[in-house]
Amino acid sequence: MKRLCKLRPFVVSKIWGGSKLSGLKTITQTEPPIGETWEVSTLEGGCSLYDNAPLSEYFEAHQISPSDLPYLVKFIDTSDNLSVQVHPNDQYAKSHENSSGKDECWLVLAAEEGCGIYLGFKPEVSKESFFEAAANGEDVSQFLNFYPASPGDFFSVPSETIHAIGKGITLVEVQQSSGITYRVWDWNRVDESGKSRELHSKKAFDVSNFESQHNLPENFKYQRDLFNQKNKTLIEHSDFNVVVFNFNSGETYQFKVDDKRIKSLISLGGEFEVSYGEEVQAINSYESLIVIPDEKTNIEIKTNIKGALLWVY
Repeated sequence: MKRLCKLRPFVVSKIWGGSKLSGLKTITQTEPPIGETWEVSTLEGGCSLYDNAPLSEYFEAHQISPSDLPYLVKFIDTSDNLSVQVHPNDQYAKSHENSSGKDECWLVLAAEEGCGIYLGFKPEVSKESFFEAAANGEDVSQFLNFYPASPGDFFSVPSETIHAIGKGITLVEVQQSSGITYRVWDWNRVDESGKSRELHSKKAFDVSNFESQHNLPENFKYQRDLFNQKNKTLIEHSDFNVVVFNFNSGETYQFKVDDKRIKSLISLGGEFEVSYGEEVQAINSYESLIVIPDEKTNIEIKTNIKGALLWVY
């Protein structure tokens, strides 16, 4: 079996999607706009592809456990604001949705001037006043902290945290392998037939943790200017660890393999050659590759041009 597997993403159209991903990923699709590409995923209904077949089928054929890939990696691009939303923790998701919870994190790749992230509550906000305003269709973004975004900004978004990615943002997201989202408010948007998207106010109220969200950037592991630093560990989580590597031309790195969890390499701009044992695979800008470990041989990465690489393990 192959241990280095270059993947094709599952493409997701969204009402708030933008135009950048179709160019970065050379995807031929115009209507409706592309909001997400699921780069590394075995989630049902959103599986990325290997060798023109769902990655989950490859895992099943080679008796690879889904627990060896407990995370999902995606690119997101917005031309409009995402809904104000929240995700459940593991305990709530297991009992109510038969799923894992959804902790996630974002590394911003591009941001239009003045655009940013809504994340956590301003100090004076109460849970009751926030959800009452949402029920009345008020603009609840006024209750949230707003972080103007720039390339290289990083945010951790724990489950139970109210948040929304603003318009004009392109980012890479690493999350637990879960599709559970509870919408609180959707900017009073309607589709072409005048219908609004479903809200999940009761469950969102149940899972929202207000105590941990009031104007505390440290809760979100907020970091800036990461593309002008050498290499940086962004987050360590029970289901995923994330490191950003900034390569100069001609540099080589080796990554340690010491457990069964599947590793992912996502090019954030740049061309890389990946070696593992006797296998060699190239990835170009904004392509993704997984490594299926079978021994403690190091993974070697090298490049002849300057670029950035996300390492998820």
